[in-house]
Amino acid sequence: MKMLQTAVQEIETAAELEKLISENKNVMVCAGRMGPMCIPVYDAMEELEEERTNIKFYSMGFDSPEAAPIVNAPMCSGFMGLPFTVYYKNGKMVKATTSIQDRDQITNILDANFA
Repeated sequence: MKMLQTAVQEIETAAELEKLISENKNVMVCAGRMGPMCIPVYDAMEELEEERTNIKFYSMGFDSPEAAPIVNAPMCSGFMGLPFTVYYKNGKMVKATTSIQDRDQITNILDANFA
């Protein structure tokens, strides 16, 4: 069941997440809700998805038990604010951020990790 109303493709299960990060070299996943800190991240992802064809962009409902691989990831320990945004390269989490990020911040992370 989809939890988020965004144009970014939503991952619904932990198995689907695992499959996507194993099949795609560069993946960004934003685990959040439809709240004021999350929506700007989804909006930036929608724009970047058109420009960065070498990266796969996904959303995931933070409150779903299926989001546990992100919510409980070592890189996310101590995070307090939503969303949790994670970046995978070659199947491994290489970066994670918490709370709102603007397009420039996201672009800098993409450039640093997926160049």
